[in-house]
Amino acid sequence: MWCKRKRMSAIIRDEEGQILLLCKGADSIIFDRLSKKGKDYLGATSKHLNEYGEAGLRTLALGYRKLDEAEYAAWNSEFHKAKTSVGADRDELLEKVSDMMEKELILVGATAVEDKLQKGLTVSSSLDQVPQCIDNLAQAGLKIWVLTGDKMETAINIGYACSLLRQGMKQIAISFTNVEESSQNSEAAVKQNILMQITNASQMIKIEKDPHAAFALIIDGKTLTYALKDDVKYQFLALAVACASVTRLAKEGTGKTTLAIGDGANDVGMIQEAHIGVGISGVEGMQAVMASDFSIAQFRFLERLLVVHGHWCYKRIAQMICYFFYKNIAFGLTLFYFEAFTGFSGQSIFNDSYLLLFNVVLTSLPVISLGVFEQDVPSDVCLQNPRMDGNGVYASIVIFTLNLGIFHVQSFRSDGQTADMNAMGTAMFTCIIWAVNVQIALTMSHFTWIQHVMIWGSIGAWYIFLALYGMLPPKLSGNIFHMLIEVLAPAPIFWLTNLLVIAATTLPYLFHISYQRSVNPLDHHIIQEIKHFRIDLEDERMWKREKSKAREKTKIGFTARVDAKIRQLRVKLHRKHSVLSVISGTSSNDTASNMI
Repeated sequence: MWCKRKRMSAIIRDEEGQILLLCKGADSIIFDRLSKKGKDYLGATSKHLNEYGEAGLRTLALGYRKLDEAEYAAWNSEFHKAKTSVGADRDELLEKVSDMMEKELILVGATAVEDKLQKGLTVSSSLDQVPQCIDNLAQAGLKIWVLTGDKMETAINIGYACSLLRQGMKQIAISFTNVEESSQNSEAAVKQNILMQITNASQMIKIEKDPHAAFALIIDGKTLTYALKDDVKYQFLALAVACASVTRLAKEGTGKTTLAIGDGANDVGMIQEAHIGVGISGVEGMQAVMASDFSIAQFRFLERLLVVHGHWCYKRIAQMICYFFYKNIAFGLTLFYFEAFTGFSGQSIFNDSYLLLFNVVLTSLPVISLGVFEQDVPSDVCLQNPRMDGNGVYASIVIFTLNLGIFHVQSFRSDGQTADMNAMGTAMFTCIIWAVNVQIALTMSHFTWIQHVMIWGSIGAWYIFLALYGMLPPKLSGNIFHMLIEVLAPAPIFWLTNLLVIAATTLPYLFHISYQRSVNPLDHHIIQEIKHFRIDLEDERMWKREKSKAREKTKIGFTARVDAKIRQLRVKLHRKHSVLSVISGTSSNDTASNMI
C-alpha cells in the first residue's frame, strides 16, 4: 500500500480451488469499487467507520471478489507483461493492470485499530511530548500541516490530540458528497462546487475582524484530488497559506523550504517531494527512513534536530563557506599581485610545495573543526530561543604590500644581506598561514582542545615542514635549503613582520565585531553575553524578555490554546465587572431618588 493507490490487494486460491481477490484500503477508495450487489453492508459499515473515526482510530475497509480461471489467466498474462517491462511507464502499466482487477468488489466490513506505534504518539491517549514539540516548532516560525490517509473524523481527532486544533478555532472543512464522476459534466460540477467552497472560505477569512481568530483547513483526499488541478490549485494554495497550508504545491507556490516527516511506506512520496525528508524508524518498517535525508527514532526528537542541530549546521556551513572564500582569496590574490608587479612574467613567488600544502594540510583542519564543532550558543539555549538565527581582498593587499615594502629594497639580516625572491615568498606565505588561521580562531565561538590542536597545530606544522624540508639535500629541497634555520629565523624583522601582518589583518574584524556587539548586536550575540556574564541568573526578567522575543506568536499548539483560554477568562471577567458596575450605578440612582 502506498500513498497514491491507498489500497493493497492479493489474489489467493482457497482449499476448494476458488480464486479470490482480497482488497483492503481507504473507505473512499473501496466504496467506489463496489459492485451493485456488494453494497449490502455499506450503510452499517459507513456508520461504524464514522464512529471509529470520531474515536480517533485508524480505519480500513475490506472487500473481495471471486475470479474464474479464464479471467485470472488472461489478467495474469497482462500483469506479467507489465511487471517485466523496462520502460519509463512501468509503474503506469502496473497501475492500469491492477485497476482492471480491483473492481466489482463485495464489501466485507471494516477494521479499526488504535495507533500505538511509538511512545507519545497514541492518538486517543494524553499526548505530552508531541504537542510540546509541535508547539515549540510553531513558535520557531515553522508552518505545520498534517497529511493523513485516515478519515476526516480521525484527522480532526489527531489534530486535537496534537494541539494543532483547539476549541474556538474556526474549522474550514472542504468536501463533497458522493457524486457520480463518470461524465464530464458531473466532474465539472464537482470542481465548481469545490471552487465555491474555497472562495467562500477565503472571503470568511478576509472579513474576520478578530485579530486573535484562528482558522483550520480540513480537506479529504478525494476533494484534494480536484483541489490540486491547474484551474483550482492556486486558489486552494492561497486558502491553505492563509489558514496555516500539499507538499509540492506549497514548495512551488510559496518558494519556501519544506520539510516532510513520516514513518511508513505511504509517506515516501511526501518525504521525497519535500526539500528535506525526515523518516521515523519504527514498527512500520524502514521504507520512510531509506527514502529520507535524516532519520530519528521518535517524533519528539524533531525539535532538537531542527532547533539545535539545524541552527548549528546553518551557522557552521555559512561560516565555513565564508572562510573558504576568505583564505583562498587572500592566497590567490597575493599571487596575482606579484604577477602584476613582475609584469606577468609567469614566475611564481611561492615554492611548488607551498601551493600543494596550503589547502591540503595547512588550512584544511581548521575548516573541519569549524564545520564540525562550532557552537555559537549551547543546545539548551537553542531550545529556549528557537528563532535565533572577513574580507580576503583586504588581507591579501596587506600581506603583499607589507612584505614587499619590508623585504624588497632593504637588508633584513645583521650582515646586510637582502631578501631574495625565495625568502620573501616564504615570509609572505608564513604571513598568509598566520592570518587565515588567526581569523578562523576569532570567528569561532566554541573551543575545545580539538579546535586548539587543529588551528595552532596547522601553524606549527608549517614551521616543522619548513625546517625538515630545508634540512634535505639541496637536490631535493632546492631553493629553500635551510630557509628557516639559516635565513629567516635569525632575522628579527621576519618575526616582527608576522606580528605586524597579524595585527593589520585582524584589527579591522575586531573593530567591526566590537562595534556590532555594542551598537547593533545579533540575537546570538545577546544570548552569548547573557550566558557568559550569567545575567540569566541575576536578572530573570531580562532573560524572560529575551526568550519571549525569540518565540513567534502562533495560533496553533499548546501555548495558543492557553492564550485563548486566558483571553476567554478576561472577557468573562470584563463582562462580569461591567454588569456589576451597571447594577451598582442603578442602586445609587434608586437611593438618590428615595432621598429626594
